[in-house]
Amino acid sequence: MTARDWLLDDSPASRLQANLGRAWRMGTTLLRNPLAVVGAAIILGLILTAAFAPWIAPETPFGQDLANRLQPPSPQHWMGTDELGRDIFSRVVYGSRITLMIVSLVAVISAPLGLIVGAVAGYFGGWPDRLLMGVTDVFLSMPKLILALAFVAALGPGIENAIIAIAITAWPAYARIARAETMTFRNSEFISAVRLLGASHGRIIFRHVLPLCTSSMIVRVTLDMAGIILTAAGLGFLGLGAQPPMPEWGAMISRGRSFILDQWWVATMPGFAIILVSLGFSLLGDGLRDVLDPKQAGER
Repeated sequence: MTARDWLLDDSPASRLQANLGRAWRMGTTLLRNPLAVVGAAIILGLILTAAFAPWIAPETPFGQDLANRLQPPSPQHWMGTDELGRDIFSRVVYGSRITLMIVSLVAVISAPLGLIVGAVAGYFGGWPDRLLMGVTDVFLSMPKLILALAFVAALGPGIENAIIAIAITAWPAYARIARAETMTFRNSEFISAVRLLGASHGRIIFRHVLPLCTSSMIVRVTLDMAGIILTAAGLGFLGLGAQPPMPEWGAMISRGRSFILDQWWVATMPGFAIILVSLGFSLLGDGLRDVLDPKQAGER
């Protein structure tokens, strides 16, 4: 029996074999979607760029060279230089670290929070559902960027406060999804069986309900990454996110807007980076939706 036959066995002998077989099927399905492969390649490129930034960037992102300020793209400076003579390519490369940190921390904070809130509301129903969903609706009723601006204004400018503000505005959508998923199976037979075995409500929620909501949550988080990047860039553009001299892409666009007519590359290059990474997350999220939710793929 080959490794492929072992992975695709209809009667797996262990949980490990079943999980590996499911991962193999998902991977092969994802590889058949060329746009999803492009998105995954972009995200992989972002991760590798962030990991090997000191070796990829030809110069330090903070070093100033006023004699070479506002130089156009050239073999020496691939993306040109800014108003302080700093190499824009090096700053974009190091800025990938900040972008990856922001999207990772926001996902780690907001997705589990929304997942737990939605699962608790959908499982118990009644007044806990009305209370939790009432709070969720309050957050959903306001635009994310405006709400993030309000929280950053209250907490103070800085990348840490920007991450907290974006996470606070992102969790309600995940809570709604988890609640809807939970309500579809909270009265199912397997939940009743687990309850009859003496399992507590907490064990049922964390061991049986939350894992069933994970697939749709992964898809939504991936699709939301583009919005998180744009919100972080918007806060940086307004001076409320990462503070100078950090090479955050939104802040770089803000500093380059004064030169947009004559020295277009100062603001355009980090803008291209934002567009490319946002596109990568959107393409990957769309591919994951087809893999993890075949019903939607069949309906489209």
